[in-house]
Amino acid sequence: MSREPQKRAELLAALNDEFRQLTTATILFHQAIADRLGMNVTDHKCADILLRAGPITAGELAQRTGLTTGAITGVIDRLEKAGFVRRVRDPGDRRRVIVEPLPRRMEQEIGPLFESIARAMAELCAHYSTQELAVIREFIARAHQGAYEEIRKLREGSGSATGRRGPGARKQ
Repeated sequence: MSREPQKRAELLAALNDEFRQLTTATILFHQAIADRLGMNVTDHKCADILLRAGPITAGELAQRTGLTTGAITGVIDRLEKAGFVRRVRDPGDRRRVIVEPLPRRMEQEIGPLFESIARAMAELCAHYSTQELAVIREFIARAHQGAYEEIRKLREGSGSATGRRGPGARKQ
């Protein structure tokens, strides 16, 4: 009997464990960044979404995050007060408000907090060939796309979770 399937199963289990550790470290890293900025991690990641997406409506930000529009209003209020975003009227529909990131402010305040990890990641990437980096990049892209799909399923109630809707929620 070939040992190959067993080796693959062991490798997949180890990979799963490494992913769990990576996601925990990532969450804790972003919490530490948010703490240094005096904000919560949700606001910090919403600022990142806005920086990447550019100007979008509050409704679009709510849709991307799965947060309610009321919660997003609070996020935008706090980000605006901190000077990371501003609200502007939509020129095509004066009733709509666009949330516009202020990249210069974000780069000045948030950018320096990422310099050390950026250097560490560059050093890590130096150990891999261009072909290996392409495979790693594809894997990570597929992994994050899969994660967003799982988020969508959980938000719609069709995910593999037990159906709970939050801390202390009960099944109906």
